[in-house]
Amino acid sequence: MEATVAPTQQAAPPPRLRDRYEQEILPALTKKFGYSTPMEAPRLEKITLNMGLGTEKQDKRSFEAAQQQLAIIAGQHPNVRRARKSVASFKLREGMPVGVSVTLRRARMWEFLDRLISIAVPRIRDFRGLNPRSFDGRGNYSMGVKEQLIFPEIDYDSVDVVRGLDVTITTSAKTDVEAFELLLGLGFPFAQEGRPGQAEREAKEKEAEEEQLKEEARQKAEIEQAALEQLKEENPEAYAKPEGEDEGAAEGGDGEAEKPAEESSNDG
Repeated sequence: MEATVAPTQQAAPPPRLRDRYEQEILPALTKKFGYSTPMEAPRLEKITLNMGLGTEKQDKRSFEAAQQQLAIIAGQHPNVRRARKSVASFKLREGMPVGVSVTLRRARMWEFLDRLISIAVPRIRDFRGLNPRSFDGRGNYSMGVKEQLIFPEIDYDSVDVVRGLDVTITTSAKTDVEAFELLLGLGFPFAQEGRPGQAEREAKEKEAEEEQLKEEARQKAEIEQAALEQLKEENPEAYAKPEGEDEGAAEGGDGEAEKPAEESSNDG
């Protein structure tokens, strides 16, 4: 009787976006912000996906479809968010499901972010860049997705309702500028207007431009003065003052001095 050999399982390859962060982005951030150690550089901590149900909370089939679609997008089973109190105007009772959410960390976080940047975001309709004003002031970024169809994992024919979801990226950055540089290095296609620290950068660029113009004007004046001195050395006679001008100026001064004396004698 032959012994059965269990098939060997190959380890999953490491996320390519995480390798890029460790090899390229982390040294660049450390150099740009002058960190004393790479451990001070901002890094990703978690990504949270949240999908609200709206009127679908009363339909069990739609709720299960939304839960299944979010699980396919994230690659992880989502949690059910339930109402904490009853609101009669919204036909909401305490404990009723109002949404589903999932939190991604480590390898799944990097893989989802890679798919989001490389595949999903370019499929957004009429895309003109991500809003750079969506930072919360503490280094975290949030973006909204209007259609779950931008993710290729979702089968278009099996979609019953077009649903949106919120994506929140939590980082260890202390400021929005550091978080922006981190996400920009990872490949986030931000719009040009409204970027964090843009006013400071524009002021520094304007000041540097003014200093450059002053330096160019000073160098031009020095070159012109050097050229004039060289011409004087080559042809000193052309730049020498005529002797008659000096004598005439002296005589003119004497005549003006004598004229008031004559006028005073005539008056007497």
